[in-house]
Amino acid sequence: VPKMVDVSAKPQTDRTAEAEAVVIFPEDSWAKLAGNGFTTKKGAIFDVAITAGTMALKRTSETIPFCHPIPIDGSSISITPDEGRRALVVRCSVKTTARTGVEMEAMTAASIAALTIYDMCKGVDRAICIEHLRLLEKHGGKSGSWINSD
Repeated sequence: VPKMVDVSAKPQTDRTAEAEAVVIFPEDSWAKLAGNGFTTKKGAIFDVAITAGTMALKRTSETIPFCHPIPIDGSSISITPDEGRRALVVRCSVKTTARTGVEMEAMTAASIAALTIYDMCKGVDRAICIEHLRLLEKHGGKSGSWINSD
């Protein structure tokens, strides 16, 4: 039977998580977008994607059925061009003091920021690919710290 986990007996602790998504571009579209300062007809790609990711992380519990609504104490989203891979690397970190972690909030933000990049760039090239949505690390709570070894 599907259900939300009862976290009422757990203590509130400081918790953090960082997630990443990578948006890969075909060579011609990468050159065009980089040449335009990563701006399209829809606007500044990084600014819009960061805003979308931030909005999404605050609403994670509304989109993933058994995620608890938790207070977000802070978040940060960065988008870094990687010329060698013709990629934009989206990273999101989230902080809370709560009874459960913010891994899903960080991953939701990274994924929605990446999807927003795709949406803003699809007029240039629909062959853009989003890869490697993953948790990079989490800290706090009963299980302590975990860092992705990849």
